[in-house]
Amino acid sequence: QVQLVESGGGLVQSGGSLRLSCAASGSIFSIYTMGWYRQAPGKQRDLVAAITSPDTTNYADSVKGRFTISRDNAKNTVYLQMNSLKPEDTAVYYCNARGEYNPSDYEGPRALDAWGQGTLVTVSS
Repeated sequence: QVQLVESGGGLVQSGGSLRLSCAASGSIFSIYTMGWYRQAPGKQRDLVAAITSPDTTNYADSVKGRFTISRDNAKNTVYLQMNSLKPEDTAVYYCNARGEYNPSDYEGPRALDAWGQGTLVTVSS
């Protein structure tokens, strides 16, 4: 009932910048936290950055000072501005939303933990 659509991935040279976007839609009751995770080939999916209402942010040590997460609550959209990109930032980036959604008109809200389909970021050296 809730969909996350990501955009903004692509190929960039080392030192370059990219901006990822993720828009949530559907039967949303409330979203508390939106975040970005990434998964490189052969590795586990790790947190990159997260933002919890109203504006509490959390970053992986490896991206602090280079990446900035922001959120437009009116649009249920989260952004990830990535600067000074490095080859080791290459991965599939996934958007995540946690909160509550409305399963139907006859039920109360349920816990939401939704994922986007992923967008590939490739940083060339």
